[in-house]
Amino acid sequence: MKRPGNKRLGLVGAALLFFGVLPAASAETRVGVLLWNPQLRYEQCREGIIEQLRQEGFKEPEVTFVIEQANGNMSTVAELARKFHTAHMNVVMPIGTSAAVAVAAEIKDAPVVFAFVFDPVASKIAQDWKSSGNNTTGSSSQTSAPTLLSSLKQLAPIKTLAVLYTPGEKNTEAQLKDVEALQSDFQIKVLPVALKSRADIVPEVSPLQGKADAVLLTGSSIIGDMAAQIVVLANKAKLMTATQSEDHLDKGVLLGVTVDPIAVGRLAGKKAALVLRGARPASIPIEALKTSDVIVNLKTARVIGLQVSAAFRKAATRILE
Repeated sequence: MKRPGNKRLGLVGAALLFFGVLPAASAETRVGVLLWNPQLRYEQCREGIIEQLRQEGFKEPEVTFVIEQANGNMSTVAELARKFHTAHMNVVMPIGTSAAVAVAAEIKDAPVVFAFVFDPVASKIAQDWKSSGNNTTGSSSQTSAPTLLSSLKQLAPIKTLAVLYTPGEKNTEAQLKDVEALQSDFQIKVLPVALKSRADIVPEVSPLQGKADAVLLTGSSIIGDMAAQIVVLANKAKLMTATQSEDHLDKGVLLGVTVDPIAVGRLAGKKAALVLRGARPASIPIEALKTSDVIVNLKTARVIGLQVSAAFRKAATRILE
């Protein structure tokens, strides 16, 4: 998409900026959207952002959306963050924790509204959920870890949960930390399993048979790309699989406690609209959706020989046959 050149604001626009108000749509409005990788949840989140901004009055041709894709590459995401910084966007909207970390590190003097960040405080993007204390705000993809563990224990009396994560990806580390903090409450032992590359999948997941009762797939790029293979290995070992990422369910994961990525994007879009109208990001609380969906895949349950009770099926938000 072609980017407009830098133009000086007219007298009316300058006056509006002086009083902290921006019109719903002006020729100067440019929104930069940076996706961490092309996985479905991030693409759906982007759709939600743009849908909400258009609904708020920020739409083409008065608004230019500049969309970039980092393809899960740390060097690329840092380069694109610098690119957005020098382009002087009205607001930059990174999608995914790794994208948000890179943008927040690079851009300190312009509004940043992130989306689909699991824990912005643990990721050191923000000082607090009520106020970031800096130039950021946004929406979180956080779901209820207690609901996830409770749902697993309702399906089967698990004692050991292997948590697949990727060191260095803040969202996946935060998910691991969340379930580790609940070990005593749920009488579950958490077994961290580090996946640093795709080559680690088979040697790290195959030996889990006999060591764990279930496997949690966290939201790293490696795990997302290899989710189908992980499910095959886990099913072969008769291990339950669980996730907090909705797109993993399409790869055959048994249990999901997830949020709607489009709704997370819309929530970020609402916050971006406030910023574009003149609000300071630090004055806008960071939020997660108030409810999570519990989804169970009965096809996978049959593969591993698991009986899903009628009560669980009735309580679930959605059943995959």
